[in-house]
Amino acid sequence: MLGACVGDIIGSVYEFQAWKSREFPLFSEKSEFTDDTVCTIAVAECLLDGSDPAVSLRKWGMRYPGRGYGGRYAVWLKDPKMGPYNSYGNGAAMRVSPAAWLGRSLDEAVAFARHVTAVTHDHPEGIKGAEATVTAIWLARLGETPVAIRRRIHDSFGYDLSRSVDEIRPDYRFNEICKDTVPQAIVCALEANSFEDAIRNAISLGGDADTLAAIAGPIAEVLHGIPEDIRRKGWMRLPKDMRNVLERLYEKSDAG
Repeated sequence: MLGACVGDIIGSVYEFQAWKSREFPLFSEKSEFTDDTVCTIAVAECLLDGSDPAVSLRKWGMRYPGRGYGGRYAVWLKDPKMGPYNSYGNGAAMRVSPAAWLGRSLDEAVAFARHVTAVTHDHPEGIKGAEATVTAIWLARLGETPVAIRRRIHDSFGYDLSRSVDEIRPDYRFNEICKDTVPQAIVCALEANSFEDAIRNAISLGGDADTLAAIAGPIAEVLHGIPEDIRRKGWMRLPKDMRNVLERLYEKSDAG
């Protein structure tokens, strides 16, 4: 799950830059967490505590305002009476990685994903994006190979994962839709030979960089681990309350 936060932090600088190269500094003075991390922490906390995901998402969103929340989500945050709004945006997938760490089986992990997603992103494409992301992470935790994960995601969700990162990049454009973000981010992770490689793949597509990296990051974290220098630089950019949730999640997932 830290892989999602680190991917978000690294990608934050390049979100609107249409960056089409794998060459860039991983961290700078401007690197900071965005809504992707805030929502991921909120999801982790609600699953750890068994609390209402809508309450947790609103609590963390109000604690950290101005972090790049989407238009309708920003309205939802401020209106406790507002229910799900049929979204199929990629926010469904960028925040859902804790479900893969806390699910004791794939079925449970996917059920967690649906539970935390449907409070906002209840469109079938939003739910599918969240389920596919969690499935990729959980299968990686199970020890499945990238080839096997790619096949399973295609067979279960119908996503086309046949193109390489180099083939996707030239005509890829910024968008915030699950079906045009999740498959590409999964390819970025499965094609990589390291955590850093996956993050560079994701940002080099020139799209919604922080979200692409937040989806690819936790998959790559499981497959390759996060190098200590990258882990430390990401960790130090997170406030203490977020670190506490991360520590609780890893303790719970290890104990399980």
